[in-house]
Amino acid sequence: MTKAVHFIAALLLIGASPVYGMDSDLTNLFRNKGINGTIVISIMDGTKKYIHDDERANSRMVPASTFKIPNTLIALEEKAVADEKEIIKWDGVDKGMAVWNKDQSIQTAFPSSCVWFYQALAKRVGIGKYEPYLRKMKYGNEQVGPEVTTFWLEGDLKISAVEQIDFLKKVYAREYSFRPSSYEILKKLMIIEETPVYTLRAKTGWAQKVGWFVGYVESANDTWFFAMNMDMAKIEDAPLRKEITIAALKLKGII
Repeated sequence: MTKAVHFIAALLLIGASPVYGMDSDLTNLFRNKGINGTIVISIMDGTKKYIHDDERANSRMVPASTFKIPNTLIALEEKAVADEKEIIKWDGVDKGMAVWNKDQSIQTAFPSSCVWFYQALAKRVGIGKYEPYLRKMKYGNEQVGPEVTTFWLEGDLKISAVEQIDFLKKVYAREYSFRPSSYEILKKLMIIEETPVYTLRAKTGWAQKVGWFVGYVESANDTWFFAMNMDMAKIEDAPLRKEITIAALKLKGII
């Protein structure tokens, strides 16, 4: 085989391969903010992928409130509440955030990441119901642990950024056997931003000094999924999760 043929074959192989790996543009985003973290951005069919910090992207961490995505589907499927509007009464005890100190429904608790409300749902679902769901969804390490109200917050359950992407793609494609109405409710709850060009759906999370921002961007032509996590010791750093993600999506011409 001639050198020219080798060269052409190499070009064809590169063109057929997904775009992924250590992306210098993304790396600079984190470096300029002094943030230790990772981001994975992937188109639906996986043919294009961008990653900052491949090792961290494949490292499992506590999902924190990003678990509200599967937890909402599970709670609705198990009829822990009738729908997204059913109220669970606040017990009057200060929960640490003013927005949490009131009666809640899924409709209010999901966007505000209200911990006590989803802990109440978890008690209604029951510890024995979660592991079968996690196994079917292949969600992270699939571990529930002994305490039904904290397993997604204190380290029994862990998931990587790469696994978050895989999970979100299956949710988007409705590959799991949840009711269509549950998927529709979740789809509405996850909306962060709507423009004439795209819709951004996402969920934040924070526990064990790990901050998350995961979701997807849907446009007329493509759907891109993202999962970002970062070291986050204080609540004041919370805006950086979305800020870095949005900057990354803009850098790649996705939004």
